[in-house]
Amino acid sequence: MKRLTTFILGAVLAMTLQGCATSGWYHLPTLDFDQVDYVLPTTTVQVRNIDVACIDQGSGDTTLLLIHGLGSNAKAWLRNIPAWARDCRVIAVDLPGYGKSDKGYYDYSLDFYAQVLTELLDALDIERAVWVGHSLGAQIAMVAALEYPERVQKLVLISPAGFERFDEGEGAWMKKVMTPELVRDTTIRQIDINLRSNFYRTPPEADFMITDRIQIRGAPDFERYCYAVSRNVAAMIDHPVWEQLPDIAQPALVLFGENDQLIPNRFLHGGWTSRVAEEGTAALPNARLVLVPECGHFVQFEKPERTNAAVLEFLRES
Repeated sequence: MKRLTTFILGAVLAMTLQGCATSGWYHLPTLDFDQVDYVLPTTTVQVRNIDVACIDQGSGDTTLLLIHGLGSNAKAWLRNIPAWARDCRVIAVDLPGYGKSDKGYYDYSLDFYAQVLTELLDALDIERAVWVGHSLGAQIAMVAALEYPERVQKLVLISPAGFERFDEGEGAWMKKVMTPELVRDTTIRQIDINLRSNFYRTPPEADFMITDRIQIRGAPDFERYCYAVSRNVAAMIDHPVWEQLPDIAQPALVLFGENDQLIPNRFLHGGWTSRVAEEGTAALPNARLVLVPECGHFVQFEKPERTNAAVLEFLRES
C-alpha cells in the first residue's frame, strides 16, 4: 500500500509539473501555416497546379530529397541540412497537405506523393536523387524506388513505415480510428504527449514541434491538414510494401532508434523495434542497418551527429 501511495503521489506531482510547464501554451497566438518560422528560407515550386514548398540548400553532384513523416514538415531536417549541404544539394519538401505547401482534398495516396515528388525533380531539372525519408516519408521513398527506379539513386530509410506488417483487421481498425476529427480535436496536453513519444529523451531543440502544432490549430486551412494526416494513415495501410521489398534494387541505408516507441505499434503488436528493423532490412537485397542506442522514432532529430555521419559515409560508398 505504501508503494502504491508513493506511486500515485509521484504521478500527481508529475502531472502538476507538466501543467505548469504547458500552461503558457494556452496563450500562444494563432499562426497561418505560411507564418511559421522555418529558420531556413523556403521556395515554392508548382507541380500539378499544387504549390509545393521546400528548403533548397547547398550544391554538388549529388542531390538529397528529404521527405518528412506523418504530421510533420521540412523543419524535421533542420539538424541535418547544414551538414549535408556542405557536399550536396539538399531539398527538404513540405508534402502537399503539410507546412507551407498547398492543402486540398487530394488523393493523398503513396502513389500520388511519389508522382508529385518525381515531377518536382523534373521541375528542378534533377534527373536522379538520393531519396531520404522519415517514417511515412520512407514508405513514399520505397514506393518511388519501385515505380520510378531510374529516378532513385539510393535510399536512406529512417524509422521507415512499411517494415511493420498489419493484417486486414488491424488495418481496418487503424483507418476507422484515425479520422480528421480526431486530429482536429487533439488537446494541447495530448499534442505534448504525442510529440514527446517520438523521442527517447526529447531534446530542447524539438520544442518548436509542439508550439508550431499548437499555433496552427486556428489556421484557415487547418481542417485540410487534418484531412491529409487522416488520409495518409489510410494510404500507408492501403499500399503495403513488405512483399515488394525484395524488388528494391537500390542501395539502402536503414536507421532505427533502438527505443522507438512507435514501431512496432504498441497497441497492436508486441516485441522489439530491432526485430522489425532487422526483418525489413534483410528483405532488401542491398541494404545495411544502423541501430542507434538511446534513441526514439525521430532518429535524425534526436541523434543528428550520428545520422549525419552515417548518411555522408553511405553517400561516399560506390
